[in-house]
Amino acid sequence: MKAEEIWNRFQKHMGYTDEEMRLFRSDPKKVKMVTETPEFVKCRVIAEVIESQGCHARHKVGDRFVMTAGGQLIADECPKRMCMFALGPVSHQLPVIYERLVSKSDPQFTNFNIVQCTDVGLDKGGWGKVLMKIYVEKPK
Repeated sequence: MKAEEIWNRFQKHMGYTDEEMRLFRSDPKKVKMVTETPEFVKCRVIAEVIESQGCHARHKVGDRFVMTAGGQLIADECPKRMCMFALGPVSHQLPVIYERLVSKSDPQFTNFNIVQCTDVGLDKGGWGKVLMKIYVEKPK
């Protein structure tokens, strides 16, 4: 696909005016992301429940929150009900993954890939808690 075709598709997707596109394209980091990381749009970020106790949304071990690398949930691959208290901490990891994909570094990280929902758990005065492991699935 030619560069201008990519930009035209991107502009249409984003709903940008010509002036907004000029502003977007004036940032070399944004240009790099669009032009040099085609695998970015094909990757999926997974937050998989690895522990669940007393979850009001009834998330259970093995549930997967599936999203694009840009952070949009893929609804038909996620549980029907999704708790915002679980998704909030996941969103904090997305900029790290995003940066690694754009810089063509390994998007998998093992030091801080476990997050907990914002509920503190029944034993600490909350209702329950959910732990999730976050990882990236690259296209095959």
